[in-house]
Amino acid sequence: MYDVYAVREDFPVLKEVVYLDSTATTQTPIPAVEAMVEYFYRYAGNHGRGAHRLAREATNRYEDARETIARFLNAEPSKTVLTKNTTEGINLIANSYPWESGDHIVTTVLEHHSNLLPWLRLQKKGVKVTIVSPDSKGKVDVSSIEKAFTEKTRLIAINHISNVFGSVQDVKNITKLAHRYGIKVLVDGAQSAGHMPVSLKDLNCDFFATAGHKGLLGPQGTGVLYIKEPDVLDSALVGGGAVSDVDGYTYVLEPSPACFEAGTPNIPGVIGLGRSVEYVEKIGVPEIEAHEIKLSREAAKRLSELEHVEVYGPEDRVGIVPFNVKGLHAHDVALILDQTRKICVRSGHHCAIPTIRFLDVDSTVRASFALYNTEEEVDILVNAVEGLKALVS
Repeated sequence: MYDVYAVREDFPVLKEVVYLDSTATTQTPIPAVEAMVEYFYRYAGNHGRGAHRLAREATNRYEDARETIARFLNAEPSKTVLTKNTTEGINLIANSYPWESGDHIVTTVLEHHSNLLPWLRLQKKGVKVTIVSPDSKGKVDVSSIEKAFTEKTRLIAINHISNVFGSVQDVKNITKLAHRYGIKVLVDGAQSAGHMPVSLKDLNCDFFATAGHKGLLGPQGTGVLYIKEPDVLDSALVGGGAVSDVDGYTYVLEPSPACFEAGTPNIPGVIGLGRSVEYVEKIGVPEIEAHEIKLSREAAKRLSELEHVEVYGPEDRVGIVPFNVKGLHAHDVALILDQTRKICVRSGHHCAIPTIRFLDVDSTVRASFALYNTEEEVDILVNAVEGLKALVS
């Protein structure tokens, strides 16, 4: 197991707060920040648009980052598209797939709005959507997915880990099932990449979207979209960098991934993301996963023992602990924790209103753990929440 206290030295803000909101965004380590600063100070040129030394250096570093990210996810660089976030990646699929009226999509109640709204919007084009419910702990049964299939089902869109429950979905077996019916699968990996081992060749899903600023520890404005068969899609955006020839009336797009990356990308962000992925690799994802599971399950167990607290999610949760304090609104709980103990937690519907309504509450407090959190921080959280009993008794 790695030395969590040594790791914390690379995240200066952790000296100021108890940061338990890594499901929303993780902190970025010093080496990744330094890599971005180096870009601005030493070789700030555009990507793929020049023969001079700065442009060459920027392009080489950007593509090196792509190779690092692809290796980390066990994917081919040519199928690894760099986006600005998970949302953009999912929308790219929704806007690029050759849908026909009557086509059918299966998704779940557990989805983040980013993996729900793009599919609901397709209803305007005649695409039908079925939303499958999980069990009370946030697990989707594979058989319930199969029961939703029709002859026109073209896609299953499902999260790998619920950002509300912290429950892990069986996406590997869901993918095997879907492929037997000729159905493609999109996995929202925003909460899995970097938090648990992910091999895209092993999962064998058709699309996998994730963010740079969550488990990969990268900066905001970066993301990754894996496309197993790029030729099945049209490019959602066209423009500079995506085209190989234009005759004034027609154009020819570059092969993947360039055809999906029109315009100047977030060059320093991607370079920083590549460095943060190397940082995660060096520590080891299995070690990070074990550490986060230990902390989150201990926090969930201890919080559930408080009579004025209700905890949601499965016993085999990963690093996410949603809860409510009876008699207090989630936002009030979050503000009190912040103002009295400098504890940063998320409150609200977590961009997943259907999931919150499924729980039959109007919001939850969410504590989420990352590689840099400690057992002492679990103590601080539990003791602070225990102290809220005086406000509700």
